[in-house]
Amino acid sequence: MKIFLFRSMIGIFFGAFIAVIFTNVFVLFSGKELLDSQMFLRNSLGSIFCGWFFTVSALYFENPNLRLSQQTLLHFVTVIILYFIFALGIGWVPFDLTSFFIAIATFLIFYAIIWTSFYLYFRRQMKKLNEELELL
Repeated sequence: MKIFLFRSMIGIFFGAFIAVIFTNVFVLFSGKELLDSQMFLRNSLGSIFCGWFFTVSALYFENPNLRLSQQTLLHFVTVIILYFIFALGIGWVPFDLTSFFIAIATFLIFYAIIWTSFYLYFRRQMKKLNEELELL
């Protein structure tokens, strides 16, 4: 439970940080001096919630009772369902078929890149630790 709460706080803070960064970039480059408060609130809360569930859902990878394929499948299904519920509801992805398929393809590409990066990083770490253990 302590890990869940810690990850929750990290995810909430990261989501809020991303919301602030995107808002500042929008204000700087759009030339608008006023923001729609309802849209700002909706986008900020969406970013905070996405930060939370992406961070917390990674706990699947810490469950030793599951194989990597099961962990990945559970994580993928969790984040894609939650993300698209919010992305469509908030308006990040327009509600039409073409936009939806483009968003799915973009999501899959980013998911594959991030998953592969983490896999290669932890594989390298494991190899390094095993080499150090052999020296003992």
